Order: sequence, then structure tokens, then C-alpha cells
Amino acid sequence: MAHAPTPLRCDPVAIDLASLWNFADPQASARAFAAAIATAEGDDRLVLATQLARTHGLRGDFAETSRLLDQLEPLAEKAGPVARAHLALERGRSLVSPAHPADSIDATARAAARSSYLKARDLALEGCDDALAIDAIHMLAFVETDPPAQLRWNRQALELALASTQPSARRWEASLRNNIGCALHESSRFEEALAEFTRALELRVAARDEERIRVARWMIAWTLRSLGRLEEALEIQLDLEMAYREAGAMDRFVLDELIEICRELGDADREAEYRRRRDEAG
Repeated sequence: MAHAPTPLRCDPVAIDLASLWNFADPQASARAFAAAIATAEGDDRLVLATQLARTHGLRGDFAETSRLLDQLEPLAEKAGPVARAHLALERGRSLVSPAHPADSIDATARAAARSSYLKARDLALEGCDDALAIDAIHMLAFVETDPPAQLRWNRQALELALASTQPSARRWEASLRNNIGCALHESSRFEEALAEFTRALELRVAARDEERIRVARWMIAWTLRSLGRLEEALEIQLDLEMAYREAGAMDRFVLDELIEICRELGDADREAEYRRRRDEAG
């Protein structure tokens, strides 16, 4: 297995992009980035502009993302490695990302995206930004179509996160363990997947992120069902269903799992009830 590059021991100068992002509302994020760009200079302006371009990709407008990134290329000639890494990373995302319909990605796009993500990784490491390098490495897993290759990239990203002294890089651990668990699950390595999802849950609990705690618990229950541990899976999904109901919401993925668990348990009445509720939820 390829090992992650050794992180350099220096502190990157970085803009607080997280404070400007609202991934649930890319249009609001676009307004925030546009306002920040108006007063930014130099590399900061370039980095913010790459994020503005990304907001269009999250809305499915990859043509506009590419157009905006093309306009930034001349600015990159005099930019530092971190700013250039952001540009390469967003170029990769404009080609291959979870936001793309699977049938819209061809081999040419995958090759170009892989090249961009590798460039972003190397530039980020040159600029001592471990979190940015991890972002690029974990995106390489989306370029791949087979779980073993996805697993290798996510493990490389995790190795870098665990080796880093930068808090922003360390915070990637939970997400990476979730991704590793998914790749293991896809390979029917359920016990290993369960171990990764369990560690991810521990990290989410430590971070007190309630929504991500619920997602982590769902992943564990999903894997328990795959292991045939149906009663344990049912208990977790019922607890999640109650939590969402108390919050005045419903999660379709929870209902889907309850349907499958009840079907495997042979409980036709409860299966039908959850199907009805899922259909009503739309």
C-alpha cells in the first residue's frame, strides 16, 4: 500500500473558509464569498474565488465552475503553493465529485481529475497545509470505481491526518474512517467496516456533533444488518426514528433500513407500515 507523504512541520497561513461556507445553502455561501472577495488581496483573493466557483458545482452548474476557474488561471502564475492547490483541487471537483451524476463521468474526465487532485495534494504539502492535502487525497477515492482503490486513497489520507500536528488535519479522522468503512462494506468486509464506523462514532461523540452522531449510528446499524445482527440493527434504527420524529423530521434512509430489517425478520406488518410512511414522506 502506498504511504501518505510525511507532513512538513510548519504552520500554514490559511483563511477561515469554514466560517463562510454553508454547504446546505450554496447560494448563500456564494454571496458570502463574493463579499469577502471584494476586500481581499493577493493569494487570499484567489483562494476565495476558487470557493465561489465551487458553489456553482454544488448547484450542479459545472460549466460555470469551469468558466470561473479558467479566469483564475492567469492569477495562479504568481500565487503561492496553497492558493494554487485550491485552484487544482476545485478543478478536480469540477470534473469528478460526489455531486456529479455517475453516468456523466467518462475515462477522460477521471484521468484529468486524478491529475488535478494529485497536483493539489503535492502543492498543499509544499505549502504546509495538511488538511488541504487530505482533502485532495480523499477526493481521489471518488475518481476510482472499485472499492479497493477507494480504500487505498482513504487510508493514505487517514495516515496523513494521524501524522499531522495541525488541528484542521486531525479533524478529518472521523470522515475518513466513515469513508474507509463504506469501502470495506462495499467489499463485504463487514467486521472491519464495523470497527471503522464505531471509531468514527466515538470521534463524533467527542466533537458533540449531533447530526453527524446520528449518521454514524446509522452506519453502524446498516453494517449490523449486513452481519445478520438484525435485532441490534433494529434497536438503533428505531432509536434514530424516534429522535428524528421528536425533532419534527424524518430521514428516508432510516425508513429504508427499517423496511429492510423488518423484511429480513419476516415482520410483514411492520414492513408495510414503514413503506407507507416512506411513501407519504415522498
